[in-house]
Amino acid sequence: MSDEVVIFEEVPLRGGRRLGLARLNAPRALNALSRAMIEALDQRLVAWAEDDAIAAVWLEGAGDKAFCAGGDIVALYRAIGEGAEAATAFTSDYFSAEYRLDYRIHAYPKPVVVWGDGIVMGGGLGLMAGASHRLATETTRIAMPEISIGLYPDIGASWFLGRMPPGIGAYLGLTGAQLNARDALDLGLADRLVPREAREALLAALVEADFDTGEAPAVVDAVLDRFEAREQAPAAQLWPHLDHLQSLTARGSLTEAAARILADPSDDSWLAANRGRLAEGCPLSAHLAWTMIQRHRHGSLAQALREELTLSVRCCVEGDLGEGVRALLIDKDKTPRWSHGGLDRVPAAEVEALLRPLWSEESHPLRDL
Repeated sequence: MSDEVVIFEEVPLRGGRRLGLARLNAPRALNALSRAMIEALDQRLVAWAEDDAIAAVWLEGAGDKAFCAGGDIVALYRAIGEGAEAATAFTSDYFSAEYRLDYRIHAYPKPVVVWGDGIVMGGGLGLMAGASHRLATETTRIAMPEISIGLYPDIGASWFLGRMPPGIGAYLGLTGAQLNARDALDLGLADRLVPREAREALLAALVEADFDTGEAPAVVDAVLDRFEAREQAPAAQLWPHLDHLQSLTARGSLTEAAARILADPSDDSWLAANRGRLAEGCPLSAHLAWTMIQRHRHGSLAQALREELTLSVRCCVEGDLGEGVRALLIDKDKTPRWSHGGLDRVPAAEVEALLRPLWSEESHPLRDL
């Protein structure tokens, strides 16, 4: 097995061009996105964008469990333990690089096909969300689970959650709800359902496609048309409850929405699991998730990423992320001691303080997005 953090291949295509293949290579860590991974992938995407011989890009994760389970929160935890100055430096660098990579995928000039098999959470969804061709399989499991670790939905989620049907993005952010492939298709987080077993045949078909006879996105679409099998998607979890979920979250304040979710008497197992995550989750994270979705409903992705950078750094240095990671992954006692005892105990002034810019417009690390 290769020890490279991302494995890159350039696969010859019919007609002489090539498919750029990138495989996140940390299967034991469910391909959690390390700083080294981010740098390697970003540099190669820049090179492939400028190389006329590269017709399209394929992005996947190693192993059979996850495309990418999220960011490298253990590295963030270690940086937090080194004190405020070290944590600020490390997290500023990490999140700047991650969000720049996410933005690059959104704006990429060539088709990017993401094989979203298995777990796709947090930073993994950041890689998938902006791709031109987002493939789910029958095993896909998508979530923004930050409520459970003391962060908030970042990686541009402040922007794309607010563009879902009213109240649904807020519900996902507050509960960390896990979505399957059918849910991802319904909410626009995936474009196609391709069975896991079809991966090799799909890649072989892309290799045989003639990218010299048409526009690359259309060539990819024509190949995918042959492999899509939406009838193999699992049953929808979210859409049958759409009206109900909107009645919980689409109106009123965070406090009102959270109270309605927690008081929901439904015995549906999916809804009950979501209620449980909100009940046990970080109160500050709930406020930040709600606030950021409201703030970026009518702005640009770049604006959202710039403000997310400030907020993510502050969550590490001043917020609850360290405690959340400790409880979940370090001590594994699953009993985080959040800094606030409930949603009603989070002062509005504290939320506003966390949103105060760390940089001027001229000096912001993501000013050029």
